Formats: sequence, structure tokens, C-alpha cells
Amino acid sequence: MRFSPAIHGLRNSRKAIQPDAPPKRCRGGVYEATNQIFDFHPDWLSHTLANASADLPPETKTALPDGTQVSRKANGGVLWLTPPADRANPNQEALIISAGVHGNETAPIEVLNTLVSELFSGGDWSLACPLLLILGNPPAMVEGERFLDVNMNRLFNGAHGKSEYSRLAEGRRARFLEEMCRQFAMAHQGLALSHYDLHTAIRPSKRERFALYPFVEGRSVPAGQCAFLLEAEVETLLLQHKESTVFSSFTASTLKAESFTIELGKVEPFGRNDLRRFQGIERALRRRFRGGEAAPAVRPPFDHLTVFEVVHEVLNTGPSFRFHVPDDVANFTEYQPGTVIWRMIRTTTGSEPRRRRWCFQTGRCLWASGWV
Repeated sequence: MRFSPAIHGLRNSRKAIQPDAPPKRCRGGVYEATNQIFDFHPDWLSHTLANASADLPPETKTALPDGTQVSRKANGGVLWLTPPADRANPNQEALIISAGVHGNETAPIEVLNTLVSELFSGGDWSLACPLLLILGNPPAMVEGERFLDVNMNRLFNGAHGKSEYSRLAEGRRARFLEEMCRQFAMAHQGLALSHYDLHTAIRPSKRERFALYPFVEGRSVPAGQCAFLLEAEVETLLLQHKESTVFSSFTASTLKAESFTIELGKVEPFGRNDLRRFQGIERALRRRFRGGEAAPAVRPPFDHLTVFEVVHEVLNTGPSFRFHVPDDVANFTEYQPGTVIWRMIRTTTGSEPRRRRWCFQTGRCLWASGWV
């Protein structure tokens, strides 16, 4: 069985964190580049965790032996990679890949770390397209928590500027990540920009892997993006009905990226992930990174996307609101028409509404809440 390596000392520790297995020693200049970018830590993840609260230099640069330029940005957890100018970019694209916006959603973090280690090892493939890699919330990753003060995936599209968030570390981090994405998009104008924000779910789901497509007026999902989702073994797509404050909505609405929030399975601590269940996204990303290779032919069970659309939000308006769906009900649970979902005992005002999302397909009502 292929499990992720155990990583010790995560909760309540700011010390350097090392995996059980010794790091692979890269050859020649590749090992030197790894040392320069990761300060002699064995990989990107270990460096990010060890420096989650450190005051790092604004930028650290190096080059891989194949000419790929690597920049580690301040605050840790952000790598900007640029292939040599004379290398073909067959897909004419630039990619933003993020994970760890919620610190306890560890499997996508480990997938990205694996791909970075492969690239730095000087192995079987080279990077074909500009790439911005983001580990969203390193302090929460260290603590093994979804977030520390506030859900960071509610702070994008400028929400971090609200007075209650602007001085919080997660508000500052969201602002920083928006700026990194803006700079990356501006540097690569003319290339097709895609953003995949990778998550795992805190609640059970009838559909293990699903993607959310942020709302942008007049936009529809390109066929190539649907093929990529199926290649990643994501068989369910949910179309959002309005702009929101999640990371993928920011890159879609502001940067005009083809963006998706992708839920890939169940939350587990570092070292507890069965990475066999994440091979689909790992293979699909590796193919995109190296470019020039057509997507594989679809095969059952990942040969078609089931598409849902959010059509209504139930708002908890105060003490008179009665909600009849248990908190632990699985996402995409089906309810028959006529089922009582909520009721109001009397009309009240003045309380902050709590949003609950619903999606519908061919007349069926399915509960789907707490996705991101």
C-alpha cells in the first residue's frame, strides 16, 4: 500500500519537521538547487512547515540544471517556476496550483510536494509551462488545523480587507496570495491561465471527488477542462450560481482564469493519507506540467461528468429558524420532493444569516453544504 511518509511534530511545534525516510540525494547541480531554495531541508513541504512563522527574505532564486528558473517567495509556501524561454509550451498555458488553504487537508499538499521533488530531482520530465505553486496556510498546516483564526477560503475577492479580517494573519496571507496570482497572470499575459485549488472534505460525501466551477457571467466550462477533471478521476462538477469569496472565485472573476475548487477525498493528518487514492490528480497534473502529451482516453467509471447547479441558498435568519437536516448528513444526499428541510416559527430580524447551499439535477433535490 502506498501511504504518505509520516511527518512528526506538526501540532504545537515550530521546529524543523523531517520525514521518517531519508531524503533522496539529487545529483550535481540539482542537489545544490534544492539546498539553496529549501535551506538544506529535504523538500518543499519540510521547508514550508519549518518556516511557517519565520521572517524569510522577500525572494530566493535559483536555477535547475535544465534552465528552469525557480523563485521561492516570501512568507514561504509559494514557488514560481519558469521554463527556459526556448523550451516549447505546447499547450500555451500557465498554471496556478494551490493546496493547503485549509491546513488540515494534507493529501493535496503531499501530492504537490511529490511533483516538486520529482522536478528538482532532474528525473524523467521537465517543466513546459510557467507554474505558480501555493501552499496556502502554513501555520495552520503546522498545527494540523483547518484554520487558526478565520476560514481563509472566505477571505478572497477582497474580503480580507474588511476590518474584522485585515489585521489577522490569515487575512494578510489571503491578500499576499492574491497579489502573487496577479503578478503571475500579468507576467504571462497571452497564455491560457488555469487555477486548480485542491482540497479534501471535512464531511462525508456521496460523491468522493467533485469540482466546483466559480460563477462568471456568460461563461461555460471548456471541454478540455472537463477532460482534465475526468483524467484526475473527478466525475462530478458543481456550477456555482454567483461570485463568492473563495480562492478560485478570485482567480476566475479577477484574473479571468479557468478556475476550479477540487475536492479529492477525506481529510487525514500528514502521514495518514493513502496516496493511491490521489494518483488521478497526480498523473493529470504531471502531464500538464510537462506539456505536449494528449490527455488519455476516458475510461469507465471516469468517462462522463455528472453536472449539478446551485439554485438556492437556505438562510438561517435567527432563533425562529428551524433546520431539519442533521449536521453530519453527507454532501449530495438525495431528498424526495416534499421533504421538509426548514421552517420559520415566526419572523425575526437582526441576526447574521448562515448560508446553506442546495443543488438540483433533473428535479431531484440534493443536500450539499460546507464544500469549501
